[in-house]
Amino acid sequence: MSQGLIRETACTVVDKLRSGDVSPLELLDVVEKRISEVDGQVNALPTLCFDRARDHAKTLMQKPAGARGLLAGLPVPIKDLTDVAGVLNTQGSPIFKDNIPATSDLMVENLEANGAVVYAKSNTPEFGAGANTFNEVFGATLNPWDTTKSAAGSSGGAAVALATGMAWLAQGSDMGGSLRSPAAFCGVVGMRPSIGRVAHTPKSAIDRNLGLVGPMARNVEDLALLLDAMSGDYAADPLSLPAPTTSFLSAAQSGRKPKRIAYSPDLGITPVDPEVKAITREAAERFAEAGAIVEEAHPDWREAHECFHVLRAFDFAITKANLLRTKRDLLKPEVIWNIEEGLKLTVEHLERAEAQRVGMTARAVEFFKTYDLLLTPTTIVPPFPVEHRYVAECAGKRFENYVEWLGIVYAITLACCPSLSLPCGFTASGLPVGVQVVGAPRADAQVLAGAKVLEDILGLRGTTPIDPRVKK
Repeated sequence: MSQGLIRETACTVVDKLRSGDVSPLELLDVVEKRISEVDGQVNALPTLCFDRARDHAKTLMQKPAGARGLLAGLPVPIKDLTDVAGVLNTQGSPIFKDNIPATSDLMVENLEANGAVVYAKSNTPEFGAGANTFNEVFGATLNPWDTTKSAAGSSGGAAVALATGMAWLAQGSDMGGSLRSPAAFCGVVGMRPSIGRVAHTPKSAIDRNLGLVGPMARNVEDLALLLDAMSGDYAADPLSLPAPTTSFLSAAQSGRKPKRIAYSPDLGITPVDPEVKAITREAAERFAEAGAIVEEAHPDWREAHECFHVLRAFDFAITKANLLRTKRDLLKPEVIWNIEEGLKLTVEHLERAEAQRVGMTARAVEFFKTYDLLLTPTTIVPPFPVEHRYVAECAGKRFENYVEWLGIVYAITLACCPSLSLPCGFTASGLPVGVQVVGAPRADAQVLAGAKVLEDILGLRGTTPIDPRVKK
């Protein structure tokens, strides 16, 4: 089977699956060969499960091609934070280095029911903490545009797999930019959808929604296809939303143009690298070619850092406090710090943070009555050296902790807005830059439509996959 298939879009490959021009088993052969050729250089997919994948593919192939779900047998990797029955799930932690769950997360079950074939787990930092994908179980994932650079995180393995042709689509998750930042660093597309858009198995708390699951792809249409396959309401996730009556893929292909765009280089809350600022501003201003008015504006989200610090710490406390008590010596320093910060919180801290989030969301809703979309840089810096655990400073400002550099994405998380990172250009040294396309809460379709319009204007679709550019 031709390795040229790795360069086809997911939508094209799914059409080939439906027509019978290619089979799920043949695609698994293609992707397995590609992994053998390139993953040793980037370390994106440390756990493979091709025997399980081929068993599932054979079961799918017993059905008519039109009855195999939206993905029709397309191979998809799952992030190594999410349970897949019978497959190692380390969460990037030595504590779980031998953990093999007996059952799959609801999200995985739904994807497989919709024709996805799971063949690998993508690398992640320990418990998804920190926007640089490295851990003590599997090591670091390297950026294929320059292997001395970070792929960001925590969905770094997924982004690198897409960028190098080891995946057509990939699942990721996002709290403080964990889908969006790797997409920006690796020149692919990643979307944090609205709360409830993708059902998952609740753990620790029913209403945990800082962290969400979402789709990643090489272009907007492929991403919309995966979001369609991930969407739907299920009793096991009481907060899940029904699938829309019009598909997200149709929305992306609609050609619907936004009329009024806001661009903000910094949301008024963070420093930004001048080159990143210039590239993203130029991309946003090109919406004028679609007839849109482009203005510099942003909601007032000045409390974002304080609010996120508290709510993230609380999330770590309710999910990881027992590990701190029993396995402290196996936790990385950043995780220990986050849990301890959570255990210090009082009800008054939580009361203030929740009120701040309510206010931020209300101001977002009001803002989007004037603007169809808000654009910002996805990350405030280009890809940084992989040996740096995180970004410690930008444009002369030193950050107080290891997550503060992510304010430009976690502000969007707090305001409950769907957000997509779209490739928008390259630095002078050839590293990818992403622009963040944000919409009002539940305006996922509008975000996808606008992102596709801008993608067409920018003309960067097809930049990936690439062969890793190994540098020392």
